[in-house]
Amino acid sequence: MSSVSRADAVAGRGRRRPGDAAEGGGAASPHTPCLVVGIDTGGTFTDVVAADRARNRLYALKVPSRPERPGAAFLDGLQRIVASAGYDPGSVERIVHGTTIGTNAVLEHKGATLGLLTTRGFEDILAIGRTKRSDMYDLMMDPEEPLFLAPRRRIAGIPERVDASGTVLEPLDEDAVVREVRRLRDVHRVESIAVCYLFSFLRPEHEQRTEALIREHFPGLPVSISSSVDPKFREYERLVVTAFDAYLRPAVASYLSDLEGELGGRGFQCPFQIMQSHGGISAAGPAVERPVGTMLSGPAAGVVAGAAAGRAAGFDELVTLDMGGTSFDVALVRAGRIETSAEGRLGKYPLRVPMVDVHTIGAGGGSIAFLDPAGGLKVGPVSAGAVPGPACYGKGGTEPTVTDAGLVLGYLNPETYAGGGFPLYPDRSHEAIARRIAGPLGMDVPHAASGIHDIVNTQMAEAVRLVSVRRGYDLRGIALVAMGGAGPVHAGRLADLLDAKAVVVPPRPGVASAYGLLMADIRHELFRPYPRPFHRASSAELAALFAEIDAGCAERMRVEGVAAAEVSVLRYAEMRYVGQSYELSVPLPGGPVDDAAVVELRRRFHELHDRYYGHHSDESEVEFVGLRGVHVYPLPAPPADADARTAGHRVTPLGARRMYFAERGYAEAPVYDRFALPAGASIAGPAILDQADTTTVVYPGQTATVHQSGSVIITR
Repeated sequence: MSSVSRADAVAGRGRRRPGDAAEGGGAASPHTPCLVVGIDTGGTFTDVVAADRARNRLYALKVPSRPERPGAAFLDGLQRIVASAGYDPGSVERIVHGTTIGTNAVLEHKGATLGLLTTRGFEDILAIGRTKRSDMYDLMMDPEEPLFLAPRRRIAGIPERVDASGTVLEPLDEDAVVREVRRLRDVHRVESIAVCYLFSFLRPEHEQRTEALIREHFPGLPVSISSSVDPKFREYERLVVTAFDAYLRPAVASYLSDLEGELGGRGFQCPFQIMQSHGGISAAGPAVERPVGTMLSGPAAGVVAGAAAGRAAGFDELVTLDMGGTSFDVALVRAGRIETSAEGRLGKYPLRVPMVDVHTIGAGGGSIAFLDPAGGLKVGPVSAGAVPGPACYGKGGTEPTVTDAGLVLGYLNPETYAGGGFPLYPDRSHEAIARRIAGPLGMDVPHAASGIHDIVNTQMAEAVRLVSVRRGYDLRGIALVAMGGAGPVHAGRLADLLDAKAVVVPPRPGVASAYGLLMADIRHELFRPYPRPFHRASSAELAALFAEIDAGCAERMRVEGVAAAEVSVLRYAEMRYVGQSYELSVPLPGGPVDDAAVVELRRRFHELHDRYYGHHSDESEVEFVGLRGVHVYPLPAPPADADARTAGHRVTPLGARRMYFAERGYAEAPVYDRFALPAGASIAGPAILDQADTTTVVYPGQTATVHQSGSVIITR
């Protein structure tokens, strides 16, 4: 199947209104569809959560990820959780997926062979970039521009030109388009085309005509145009995000269409939705139309879940911590509101798509510990991943990892890890740390394992400071929300390092991202450029552009099966002072877009500028950059975790485990069943709270209390 037909096939699904029963096809079911499933694919594990609205129950499991065939782990986890809930495919109401396909393709440079069309004379935009250097004294520093996307030989200049006012100076040379694309396809074997002409955000006709020519003469060759992907000024950032979109398009279309086919073949006829980087979800079709929007879907879902858990536990000022097998994701939540950004990055590359403001470092359970040439102990960012994994997995891994250190320290139970279906081998962890770390450093193995944890904890604490203290927020009033399979193991130490107020451990933190997928709203947004000085802005022009934006978002919601009357509409104006390099997103007041609304926008801009930068100027000229509309449809909240709220009935430990703490060496510490603890129960550290998806370590000097919401709150 060609990439175009794959995209069309995916776009055709998910049209049934969310929550409606399935119509025809698939296995017969005696149940009304009531099971909502969230599946998050991570580097080490694929997490699956199913919410049963009929029984008010939650089911969760983890299955090993399969990097070579990520769809296999998705389908395996889906079938297993539906069966464990006692249902069949016809009972599934919808499936929501957080995928790392796009992220991995970029980080591993495994996307499509890309051809790039630019305005003639501007073929070197990608290589020039912003001429910035993160390390100005490194004479041997590699380029920080994503040159792997398209080397110079695969970049073609097309005769055409639009000026800064949107006036056509040179018409598009259509013959040159066909000639250059044929050369790129036949000589360089390109698999996808990105088009980024100068000032196309003001006048998109040349790019639109180029797209039409490519589809006419080269059917099946995917194409992304910048005026659709990112209709904003700053040509370097616009070119990069458009090139990433084309780079990912074949892989994302193939992956999602293959999953769609497998789901239909196995009797799942429900809507299939994809998490977007901005924290909302959409049908699979829009994800294929703009695959770059899925780049950070997994981390975004984790922040959604963390913010909800924090609010339920009584905290509005939060930092969410999501520590999985390969990475550590940090995000700030202020006044219960998730921080978002329109100017994100993926590694060192600019990625101008709306996204939850998540900072990621290479620190996870699979992060490898090693000695540098000077004999210093380092941890990460290289990870053992799912295969071969840490040494204790017994899958061929020989390097010591953070998980191996946790096992040696006694924090992890080798018999119940990941639900008990994933046995660990402590002797292999001990041997790896002894051979690679303890022996060369002349120390005992527990001391070396403790050092591994100290280093990774310090790295993670610095990541938290980056999104909080360095932005002017006092961590002494902020709670940390610990998520991921490894987050609750380390969060207590991070609270000490950061002097945080408390740690909130949600009921099922090891599968928090998968649970967050079920809490997200359907969301669509569009942007239109509007470069105008404030004194030349017209309320009629603003109203017309917002009407165009609203119509586009409403059509996307119609495809989702959502009635317009049930959608919340948010409108923003991107504004700045004349001469500034960056703009602020200013919310419009409710009601009609009239002269009074425009005047109010100016007042709100000054107020917002003062809040962000500590000053504003009533005398300085303000200008508009663009307008943005967001349409949101809130889906029904998944049922609360009944096991976490009502099953608790005793505070008797299951037993004890010998654990190592730097301040006191080895000590016997009680081990409790997390879900056997009643609300209000208080446990003094050191102690372990055990559950299928993670382990919570309560360190010496700390106390863990079970909140009514089901979360555990750890304080000093």
